[in-house]
Amino acid sequence: MARLSVELERFFFQEAQGSKVTLFDILQLAGERTFGFLFVLLALPSALPVPAPGYSIPFGVVLLVLAVQLVVGRRQPWFPKGWQQRGFALGQVQGVVKAGLPWLRRIELLSRPRLTYICRSVAGRVVIGGAIALMAISMMIPIPGTNTLPAIGILVTGFGLLDDDGAISLAGVVLCVMGGALSTLILIFGYTAVKEGIELLRQVMMRGG
Repeated sequence: MARLSVELERFFFQEAQGSKVTLFDILQLAGERTFGFLFVLLALPSALPVPAPGYSIPFGVVLLVLAVQLVVGRRQPWFPKGWQQRGFALGQVQGVVKAGLPWLRRIELLSRPRLTYICRSVAGRVVIGGAIALMAISMMIPIPGTNTLPAIGILVTGFGLLDDDGAISLAGVVLCVMGGALSTLILIFGYTAVKEGIELLRQVMMRGG
């Protein structure tokens, strides 16, 4: 089976496409590699060091649904038909894929089947799915800093699943832990700042009264 970067380049740049790309199109492209393939592709826009507005929340929802299905032991993902017909502009998707291909090729140089039990065992898939689920939730938080590192964690973990590379999946889980810690700190800082701001405003209003 061709490498992911080769498949994406062929599908998005060489084959004739319509004006939109749907989730159904992506599922067809994924074939038997569905979970790992989808984790990588759906996390890619938010993982890139370039703005990709409009992807984090809807893709975060889909990633969460996928992660839960991985945890409960499904071998093939399921989506409502309405979701499968949701489309994104082809040109916008091509821009994201083009920016992400160099990064994917770098990971492919390192990826090979090893520690496969981490990707195939029930316990391993529960841990991986749980980590991805938490990062998907973080991606949906509309606060700067809570998207990129969690998305990178999902992308790397998914790449390990794609090639049955337990070492890369473990590295991805570590990134997910780091992403979770960063998101938690950002939320705590934000909550504290808002609380202190409200208290300061209350004191100013009391003095003015």
